[in-house]
Amino acid sequence: MRRRLGRECLYVPSCRLGLYVALRHWCPPGGRVLMSPVNDDVIMFVVLAAGLRPVQAPLNASDGSIDPAAVPESHWRGLSAVLTTNLYGNPDPAPELRARCDALGIPLIEDAAHAIGSAVAGRAVGTFGDAAVFSLSKHVGAKTGGFVAVADPALVPELAAARDALLAPARLTAELAYAVRPYAEAGVRGLRLVRAARGLLRAVGAEERPGIRMELRPGELKEALADAPGLGAFDSWVRVDMHRYRLTPGRARLRRTERLLSGLDPLLAAHRAGTARLLATRWAAPSSQGRPLFRVPLLVADRDAAVAALARRRITTGYLYDPPLDVYAGDVFTDASPRPAPAAWFARHALPADPLRARHVISVLDESGAQPALPPGHGGD
Repeated sequence: MRRRLGRECLYVPSCRLGLYVALRHWCPPGGRVLMSPVNDDVIMFVVLAAGLRPVQAPLNASDGSIDPAAVPESHWRGLSAVLTTNLYGNPDPAPELRARCDALGIPLIEDAAHAIGSAVAGRAVGTFGDAAVFSLSKHVGAKTGGFVAVADPALVPELAAARDALLAPARLTAELAYAVRPYAEAGVRGLRLVRAARGLLRAVGAEERPGIRMELRPGELKEALADAPGLGAFDSWVRVDMHRYRLTPGRARLRRTERLLSGLDPLLAAHRAGTARLLATRWAAPSSQGRPLFRVPLLVADRDAAVAALARRRITTGYLYDPPLDVYAGDVFTDASPRPAPAAWFARHALPADPLRARHVISVLDESGAQPALPPGHGGD
């Protein structure tokens, strides 16, 4: 990844831990961070754990990217940092955000968890920010690991020390569970034991949400805020779906990650081909042609019915982020977007389609009669 990005990269056991390290390094406690409201709730809890106040940005309804032009000047002046999302691999407008951050003298931090291989303005996502945090659980499929890419290589030792201070010691049982998990999942899914597969994921802390969003638990969250910055009080939120996000990696994890990462180029080519198929359908926004998206956000009138139709064909839809974070968390824990309607519309209608299953997804949507969502102002709700 150093060769790909032209930046020094620091391995971390998870993207969320890498993001926490970056936020703690670049942002003073009590600072305000502009971020997307259509995002994993774990990321909001990481921001809170870093002792920061999330400020929800206005979005473009077509692809869920941050809309810098719709951010009021009063919001810009009060920020300590900007955190991009690059949702599903669709890049946020990094050149504009970089220019804004430079003018304000604040850092730009790129969450590139979905965006290995994505580019904007002829440059790779992850090369605009003071830091960029990537996940090796997404495109690479390692189910563990990530890395922080930094603009200033002299900072790597300091960031490494901060990472090491947060790591939990390696455990043999965790390594054994990691080693056998792919075979166990493949076995139960191969036998079509979908409920058993989901039970297995819950047992290893890889799936524990009753719905799209985790339970907020506002009373407990208020108490945790008194202990910020620090991961300890926020661990029960930050660890959701990945209990071992701070675990020192053992040989099994590192070897499997290295093997999977070595196949990144053909994998990105497959994502690019599937993305092209999905973007040629009537449900697609016309914004991301040719990018190797992690998921393609098809815009469907009845998203829940489409999810159900796909589930009947054993296609699971993940990475849904509905409702937006300002609706989910309320003004006690975050500043609401100054223009919430586009984010709410996108969150309600976006159907993240896996490019590697493009043909099956298209077939199911056609057979189910799924209709494209009309954009706001054109009859869309």
